[in-house]
Amino acid sequence: MPRVEILQLLVSPVHRLAGRPGDGMPDVPPGELVTTAEVRAGLGLVGDRYFNQPAHRNASLTLMAVERLPQAGPADLLRTRRNVLLRGVDIDGYVGATVFLDCGTGPVELQVRSAARPCAWMDTTVGPGAQRALRGGGGVRCRPLTDGILTVGPAQFGVRGPAPPRHPTHGG
Repeated sequence: MPRVEILQLLVSPVHRLAGRPGDGMPDVPPGELVTTAEVRAGLGLVGDRYFNQPAHRNASLTLMAVERLPQAGPADLLRTRRNVLLRGVDIDGYVGATVFLDCGTGPVELQVRSAARPCAWMDTTVGPGAQRALRGGGGVRCRPLTDGILTVGPAQFGVRGPAPPRHPTHGG
């Protein structure tokens, strides 16, 4: 099984990107970047803004590959608003598959439902041109299938369900 690294975890109790991107970066309180996050099957990350929200149950947890981020800005989930920042897997190539991450406490299975398309906010939060640069690489939206714990650090990654065709990894 491939080894990957979870670089950051974001559990945010409220939606921060409201208004217009031209208004500038909103204030972000400390404490949203965590070292451990609890995943609940069908519900999402405990404490996150999308946890147990009916409209987001099929997309309550988002994953993003650091390799896809433009090199101009820092690799930071506070800027992308995704939940899990990974190194070592081109997660955007797994839409339609069931994957797992195992940080040592057992696998957390995730159904990769759709692409997390970058919005105009990316040009404000990540840097000019980021929205365009992240097309096809803005991360994925997932439905958690099992309960478990994700932690920052090394993890195993694997595919449980139908694997999509292999695509070359795109560097940022």
